[in-house]
Amino acid sequence: MSEKGDSKPGFLEPGIVAPDFELKSSPREMIKLRDLRGKPVILAFYPNDFSPVCGDQMALYNEVLPEFKKYDAELLGISVDSAWCHGAYAKEKNLHFRLLADFEPKGEVARKYGAYRAQDGTEERALFVIDRDGVIHWSYLSPIDTNPGADGILDALDSLREKEQREADVSTANASRPDNTSEARP
Repeated sequence: MSEKGDSKPGFLEPGIVAPDFELKSSPREMIKLRDLRGKPVILAFYPNDFSPVCGDQMALYNEVLPEFKKYDAELLGISVDSAWCHGAYAKEKNLHFRLLADFEPKGEVARKYGAYRAQDGTEERALFVIDRDGVIHWSYLSPIDTNPGADGILDALDSLREKEQREADVSTANASRPDNTSEARP
């Protein structure tokens, strides 16, 4: 499921295994993407803490967080700001999700996702929904000065849930079929 926003060479599209990473969520805590397998993950790359559009975007996601949780989805905000800066920002904005510091080497994770802005040393306003197996289900690159909102994420989570349900239905149907190959033949 892809949605057209801005385009950029190297920006990761749906169907690709999400590059693994390990980033600080606080000065003492590291988050590994691989440790979140088994649940949908929302990656919200954004340029900087304390900027107006980013503030609006992160505040919106904080408000919509209960909706994301209905899908058992983990929301992670990612920017080039340090873990200390993220801590101050999360406290000031009363955010209830983790912000990850793609600080040093600067923008390394964003580069893997095609979401780094070399011209100004920040990250694109880019969204990814990753499925339980670590595959990108949906991605969106927003214009840098535009809050992408939450509708695209929610639509992607709906689509992912429907896909998982179809796969579960097929698996259940296959499991309930008699297996003729195991019967003894005369």
